[in-house]
Amino acid sequence: MKINDVSKLTGLPISTLRFYERKNLIPDRFVQRDANNYRIYSEEVVEYLSDVKTLLSVDFSIEDISLLVDQQLNLSYEEKKKIIEHKIQDIEDIQQRLNKSKKFLNDVLEGTATFQTKC
Repeated sequence: MKINDVSKLTGLPISTLRFYERKNLIPDRFVQRDANNYRIYSEEVVEYLSDVKTLLSVDFSIEDISLLVDQQLNLSYEEKKKIIEHKIQDIEDIQQRLNKSKKFLNDVLEGTATFQTKC
């Protein structure tokens, strides 16, 4: 499938797909070149890019994702595991802050918070 097809199926602009390739976010196994040197993507790239979008949505950086997928960097399993564990901890910290904020706002609505405003 050509880059335009991948763009339509993933909702990612062509420029983003090319950027991902330059940053080694799209492994070579998903991209071949035809006789005219055009990119030909495998069908599996669509699900893979969905996973990349998920990682980005939880604040993985492009660099972190690149570290996880770039086979040339030869990161060990333990090194990759630490990156993921750190991100899980970040997400848990955010969840705690959100829960605390939600409780506070419910207390404001119920009139039990020390901070009071008319809602």
